[in-house]
Amino acid sequence: MSVTRLKRKHRKNIARANNKQRVIKNMLRTPVLKNVDLEELKSRFSTTTKVAAVIDQVKHAAADAVDAVAHSSVVEKVKEAASDAVAAVKHAVTGDDATTEEAAA
Repeated sequence: MSVTRLKRKHRKNIARANNKQRVIKNMLRTPVLKNVDLEELKSRFSTTTKVAAVIDQVKHAAADAVDAVAHSSVVEKVKEAASDAVAAVKHAVTGDDATTEEAAA
């Protein structure tokens, strides 16, 4: 009688063994966190003071930009033209012909 091998079962057994070895290697690969100073790690990631300083700088830059735009000559001219138009409309609504001509001029 000849020897018969169960080839499929043999491959399955080898695959199981390899999987178990791979799992053990993966478990050993993870670091052990026994001697880690948590306060030091937390201090490395606390950047709230730096972020607050950057936010203050951005706020000041935005305020300066708003002030520059608000006091520009173009804005002043537009304000004058709008007030003149409002005055002309008010005089036209009231019916004063003399003031309408003065406002238009």
